[in-house]
Amino acid sequence: MSQILRFAIAFVLAFNLWGLAEYLLHRFAMHELHGRGIMSREHLEHHVGAGWDFSVMHLLSWAGMLLVGFAVWMPITWYFFGWETGLVVAIGWAAGYFFYEYQHAQAHLSAPRNRYGTWLRKHHFHHHFGHPMANHGVTIPWWDKVFGTLEVPEQVRVPRRMVQPWMADHNGELKAEFEADYVLVGSSDSNERLASLDRARAFASVAPSD
Repeated sequence: MSQILRFAIAFVLAFNLWGLAEYLLHRFAMHELHGRGIMSREHLEHHVGAGWDFSVMHLLSWAGMLLVGFAVWMPITWYFFGWETGLVVAIGWAAGYFFYEYQHAQAHLSAPRNRYGTWLRKHHFHHHFGHPMANHGVTIPWWDKVFGTLEVPEQVRVPRRMVQPWMADHNGELKAEFEADYVLVGSSDSNERLASLDRARAFASVAPSD
């Protein structure tokens, strides 16, 4: 096998290794723990409001994933296949993680630009608003399919108080181009009781009420 082909295979495998880690962490370390531990707590806080903002937690996450790639996967691969392949594996792992981070942020912040973006947003917002214990793979559906947690809704019900900025027009109504995939429900107004209910349901990994 040529060196270039070996590097290409190593990169692709490591990139997809992150996809498996993404699924397992999202399902078990974030949702199954129901707020026990910093990873679960921070993720479920994300579900409370269903928005996306950059925070110091992102820096900690990036540092942690880079540490795993370069301090765990790289030495293991180095031992069996040499340092060059080990480095490629670490880079592939990091690339998979940063691809996930970028796509997740864009899902919340901007409208889809292609079929993949359309699929990803519908897939992900069903996780947020339909069934938080389904669709744990944000960027790929393969592991959800393998583990029986894949759901493909015809339409995603989005509480108006949690509507994503790109979904609605200046009047707060769903844009016409998204009507096939989404429907807005409930009121855009919140109150203390509803905010408390949203938090409780998020930490129980239950979809928000209308």
